This record gives sequence, C-alpha cells and structure tokens, in this order.
Amino acid sequence: MTSNLTRVSLVRNTKYKASGMKSYVSALRKFGIGPTLEGPYFAGSKLAQQGKFGKVGGKASVQQHVLQKRTGTGDQATTGEVPAEDQQNDSQYLAQVSIGTPGQNMMLDFDSGSADLWVWSTSLPSQTQSQGTSSGHHIFDPSKSSTWKESSGSTWKIEYGDQSSASGTVGTDNLTIGGLTVQNQAIELADTLSQQFVTGAGDGLLGLAWGNINTVQPTAVATPVMNMISQQDIPQSSELFTAYLGSWRDTNDADKGESFYTFGYIDQDVLKAANVTEPTYTPVDNSQGFWMFDSTSASVNGTTIQRSGNTAIADTGTTLCLVDDNTCKSIYDAIPGSKYDSTQQGYTFPANTSADQLPTVTFAVGDTQFTVQKEDLGFADAGSGMTYGGIQSRGDQNFDIFGDTFLKSIYAIFDQGNKRFGAVQRTEATQNVGNPPASGATGTGSSL
Repeated sequence: MTSNLTRVSLVRNTKYKASGMKSYVSALRKFGIGPTLEGPYFAGSKLAQQGKFGKVGGKASVQQHVLQKRTGTGDQATTGEVPAEDQQNDSQYLAQVSIGTPGQNMMLDFDSGSADLWVWSTSLPSQTQSQGTSSGHHIFDPSKSSTWKESSGSTWKIEYGDQSSASGTVGTDNLTIGGLTVQNQAIELADTLSQQFVTGAGDGLLGLAWGNINTVQPTAVATPVMNMISQQDIPQSSELFTAYLGSWRDTNDADKGESFYTFGYIDQDVLKAANVTEPTYTPVDNSQGFWMFDSTSASVNGTTIQRSGNTAIADTGTTLCLVDDNTCKSIYDAIPGSKYDSTQQGYTFPANTSADQLPTVTFAVGDTQFTVQKEDLGFADAGSGMTYGGIQSRGDQNFDIFGDTFLKSIYAIFDQGNKRFGAVQRTEATQNVGNPPASGATGTGSSL
C-alpha cells in the first residue's frame, strides 16, 4: 500500500463557456429525463428501423422516451433529434491521469454518475483523430505501452437518452492517479464517438459510480476505486474518495477557488478550515449504481419543504442541481423578479440581484441540512439582464441530482468501503454573486 497519496488537482477547462440551457439539456440526455415544464425539449417516441445499413429495411421498433427538440411555432413547428451544438459538451473540471508504461498523460472528466473509464484512442477513425488532435485532445496509443493487454471479446458502449453514443474495445494497463498506481486497470478504448463527444474538451471519462452500471460486455469490469480497494492501494480504513470543487468566483477567498479529489484519505486541512472533526455521514443506496441517499426535506429562508420518501444522488458529472418542481418553484418565488423562461426551459432571475436579496436554500443529506452558497444560485448569463439559475427542474426523474451547483457548497466524501456519503459544509467569507462571464471564465482551479 502506498504512502504517497496526494491531492489530484483539477484544472480549469479554458474552453468552457457556461450555458444554462445547454447544461440542462446535457443532464436531460444523461439521465433520460422527460421535461415537465414548457420549452423546446421533450421526451417522445421515435421510430427506429434496423436494416442492413441501420436506416432502411429490416424490423421497425418504437424507441420510447427519446429526447427531442421542437422548433418553430404553429403550422411551422417541426420535431427532430437534438443536435450536438444544443448540448454542453465541455467539462468544467478535468484531471490529469497517466495510463501505460511509459505513462501517457490524459485529461479526464471525473464523473460520480457513471462507471466506465474510457479514453480517446488510436482505434478511432483517422478523421476523428485528426479532428481531436487539432482541438487539443490527447489520444492513447496502446501499442506504445509495454504493460497493455487486450481483453479479447470485451466491448463497451455508452448511450444517452438522445441516442448519442461512444463505444469500443477493452484492455488493461497501469493507471497512475493521486500518488498511486493501479495495476491491470480496465481501459475502454473508443473506436467510435458521436459528435457530442468529439466536440468535448476532455480526453475521456473516469467513472466513480458503483460498478454495477459499468457497460463492458460480456462481463463488467472493476472501476478504479474497486481496484484500489482490492489491490490494497488505499488503507482499509479509508476505502473512499473525496471531491472539493472550487469556482472562479472564489479566487479572492482563502482556497483561491482550488479544486481537487483525494483517493484513500480525507483532507484534514479542509475539515480544519470548516472547524469540524468529522464529516456528517448518511447511508448510500447503490442498487441503481449511483451515490444515492435520503433527502426528505429542503428549506427556503427557513421555511421547511417536506419531501417524504425523496432521494438524491451526488453527481460530479452534472453541472446543475435538479430537484422536484414544487421545490424549484419555492426557491424562485423567493427571488425578486425571477421568472420561468420557456424559451430557455429554465428559471432565470435578474443579474443585478444582490446577495441579501437571494434566499437561503438548504437540502437535506440524510438528517442534516446543507446550505447552497448564494453565489452558486446563479449559473450562467441568460441574456437581457437575466441569469440562468443553478437549480432547475428534474422533470419526470424520480430523484434529485445534486450536481456541481450543490457540491461546490460542501466537501463531499464518497465512502465506498462503508457504503455511505459524507458532507462537510463549506462557507465563503464573501459571496460573489455577479453574473458569470459570457465566455470562458478566468480563475484558479476550475471554471464555473
């Protein structure tokens, strides 16, 4: 077991440009959500034909709950697939890992809402590789690694609610991350990427959800954290990882907006800064593969909203916080001048809203309420002097998705060994509630 465990610093994606509706559409796509509030996007049925060339002939089937977009009005209204440019393809936070011997550095999106570790690879079509390298992607070449082993017959495929996908083959290699090297980690090589993935900034994704939603066939593979545990790369007393997500808004605060993960230990400096000795824990239900826990209440300016039986997941791979419609409405009802903008399918509020005009919003993690920082209630410039809110409707999804809007307000502990989620409330000395920059943010550690 290594004693060299270190913070894994997240770097700011300089290409990232916050877009409220695009981030919302990305969440709808990821979780197969059907919107319940008015707007251009909806979940509908789509006729699919399985013929020799995938389009013509063969057996026809109806695909249910496919995300679609409605354009135009009245007699001119048309319905079609959601184009790549309508989605937020860039990750806010990217972390460097090394794969192979000698190590090839890759910038990956750490995602606690999925369980695959996939990378851009030399198995992709040359045109895709060329497009990738010209836009700054690193492409993993297994032929240049002496420790690469192909997993014969294993394949993987990730497919989202709008039918966009990534897929390919599988092998094993060494993965170095956070001061430790995981031996024989399954690496999923992309040989096809739909445009939604090609236009993103990262070189792939490292899934931190539970292994039961890994997509490798015919046999699912162990995630990096599962291997860290089985190979005793991390202490038995700390079979966990943690996430500390910062913001460009915090460059003048004590942590300078730093963002990082740790594997195998809880960063005591964070606990000391928060003046606590232990995180607050709640049990996790991992039956759906997510970091899911009870969240049966919320509050707005001290008024409790009871949400009997409600659950939430902690998802570092989603930028917004998505909650039930009743809670959403209660939050924005407390912001002067806020409105639901059907053209952007989200709640907005005046960009000049001051911190003291913004409500104090809390969500339960188990039995404890945690406060969303007021500066994170605004996510992106919505135009016309308005800001797109960081909390939006979860649509027909039956659980909340606590993405980065919420996670930036806590230090999150994903305790896999004890099957529990921990949280430490973070507070900032000042609340920077100014409207986000219209283009790539500046600052240390991360983007928005």
